[in-house]
Amino acid sequence: MTFQQLTYDQISVGEQAELSLTATTETVENYASLIGDTNPVHLDEEFASKSFFKRRIAHGMLAAGLVSAVLGTRLPGPGAIYLSQELEFKRPVYLGDTITAKVEVIEKYDKHKKVRLRTWVENQTEQIVLNGFAMVLVR
Repeated sequence: MTFQQLTYDQISVGEQAELSLTATTETVENYASLIGDTNPVHLDEEFASKSFFKRRIAHGMLAAGLVSAVLGTRLPGPGAIYLSQELEFKRPVYLGDTITAKVEVIEKYDKHKKVRLRTWVENQTEQIVLNGFAMVLVR
């Protein structure tokens, strides 16, 4: 596997990157098993049908994790150090949804080689399911 490691000077304000994932039953069950979040709204169709959402949903942090994947593999990419993340969950991600995490460089801080990015996740109908901002250190 080849990784493109960007230097701080190679990154420009306005630059964007993205990564997509479909929230399948297997994806959600694997995520629940990995992190231990077995809330039945994610895993049990009958329970979820009686919930606010009326059907199973993916973990919100699964969408946030996809943002992390963009930052670590695309922009800024390998070697970047994730310092902080602000998150606002706007809509649920239902099983079967394909979500796309997107990031855009909005500021650079030359003194410490930090980059601030707008981060968001859209579903397949381009509805925003997650909004936020990240701060990343680029070596």
